[in-house]
Amino acid sequence: MGVRLILSDIDRTILPWGDKRVSERTVRAFHLAQEAGIACGVASGRGVEWIPPFFAGDEVCIRTCVATNGNQVFLDGRKLRQADMSALLAPVVDVVRGCAHAGLLRFEGSTPVLAEGCIEDLTASYPAYAAVCERAGDGGALGLLDRLVGKANVFLACEGKDGALAPAPLEDTSALAERLGREVPGLDFDVPQPGFLNVMPAGWNKASGVELLARELGIGLDEVVVFGDAGNDLSMFELVENSVAVANATPEAARAARWHIGPCEEDSVADAIEALAREEWPFNE
Repeated sequence: MGVRLILSDIDRTILPWGDKRVSERTVRAFHLAQEAGIACGVASGRGVEWIPPFFAGDEVCIRTCVATNGNQVFLDGRKLRQADMSALLAPVVDVVRGCAHAGLLRFEGSTPVLAEGCIEDLTASYPAYAAVCERAGDGGALGLLDRLVGKANVFLACEGKDGALAPAPLEDTSALAERLGREVPGLDFDVPQPGFLNVMPAGWNKASGVELLARELGIGLDEVVVFGDAGNDLSMFELVENSVAVANATPEAARAARWHIGPCEEDSVADAIEALAREEWPFNE
């Protein structure tokens, strides 16, 4: 069958946990697909400014992409849409302020800014962002301010029996996402991992980003293949028939995917993309 668009999640799909860059084989596979006339890029929760270093600066690999879970969409380097949630986040602050160990990040470009909560909880929930997060001189939150917000995240930690902080369990994180969905108008929330939530304008997600790219390319969804591993991939798994989960995917993502391949650590996505570039179908029931 003809494939015209390939999109892959990054973390734990083509980038093993703890690694700083995807493999050279993955970069080559993206190029092979593009040389075969297939638009190939990423569908990630990360902002577009954060992504090039994962590809050793090879921006060709991300000229077509769905970034920040659909808040940013690019086709061959042309921006198709960019979210601004600045006028919608105040109710989020109200909810997390009343929730122990919760907080809110807003981003200025690629820089995370502590809008609500404390750095200790963020460090437990997402240490990479905590390490570079801007905050007040006393270490406290800086608030929302009147600035464009294209990416925002809610974080949630919990205190263990030994008193140490850790990411909140998945069930608690999902419960907070459901509460925010009920109480905050105009925004949607999903859970990519325990203790961390994505924030999107209502109706904007990876799936809506895929739909936008397909319309711009003039192709059907049956000509799209998507790869992923977790909760923020569910929307595009439900939309795209040829959805593919890596072997290390969460149970929920694995159930939602039509096709299944090997783990992230074995370059399984690169292997599949190479086959698609050769016009071979690499998936079996």
